[in-house]
Amino acid sequence: MATKRAFVAGERTTPNRSRDTGTPFLGTGRRLPLGPKALVMGDRDRSDGLMTASSAEASPAGIDLYWIPLGAGGSGFVRLNGRIYEAIEARLEGRSRCAIYHTALQVHLPEGRFVVETTWPSPDADTKSRGVVVEGAVFARRLARLQTFRYEVRCWRNGVLPDADEAFGGPQRVSDDTEEARRLLKMAGSVPALIWGRDPLEAGEMWNSNSVISWLLVRSGITMETIHPPARGRAPGWDAGIAIANRSSVASDASTAAAVDSSQAKSLAGLLE
Repeated sequence: MATKRAFVAGERTTPNRSRDTGTPFLGTGRRLPLGPKALVMGDRDRSDGLMTASSAEASPAGIDLYWIPLGAGGSGFVRLNGRIYEAIEARLEGRSRCAIYHTALQVHLPEGRFVVETTWPSPDADTKSRGVVVEGAVFARRLARLQTFRYEVRCWRNGVLPDADEAFGGPQRVSDDTEEARRLLKMAGSVPALIWGRDPLEAGEMWNSNSVISWLLVRSGITMETIHPPARGRAPGWDAGIAIANRSSVASDASTAAAVDSSQAKSLAGLLE
């Protein structure tokens, strides 16, 4: 996990590789093709809340949600910044401090396992190797010309989910429905590339990695009323994703997916072949 972060909840990344900054990022949000990378993830039991995540053999299709403590597995820098951020927010809102969580998904289908996660900063230009489907700007669009100020949305077949073992209660099964799982994957490339750390659509809180996950769950038809952060925990940005997703009816999912450009649509269709 990178140690160079701002105190905005939810950011995570993979170890740095050699960087290629030769391709400028124009700051409007890029839709990128998918690419495979192998890793076998183990299944874990959970002790509270939603359905227990089944093994791939027992339940070949489904969506698992992970509540990962901010800064899990890192050097402590991200965790410290998160605590400072939460201390300020709690004081301003006149409440007790809470634990901060970052969210991610694993989608199970007969065709394979897919990791869906948003990370910042983007570690290098090799986006295809980790299944990046969308890139967006952090703090301001003009800053996204620098790789440090880009975030990426991944839909990664057999991908890596760092710190999955640190997730509170293990994977939480939020759906066993095959069609909902397929819909979520198809919607991944349609995530709005809003500015991370800002509230451009006046949703009531900033857009970040948690917003992407909650947006995808809503747009996939998942019932959100029973899905909440762990007790005494918060996932900043979560409610923003729900609010923005609910502004469009679930009936328009197909038209939203169709809005992806033709090359990306072809890549997403190939994902499930």
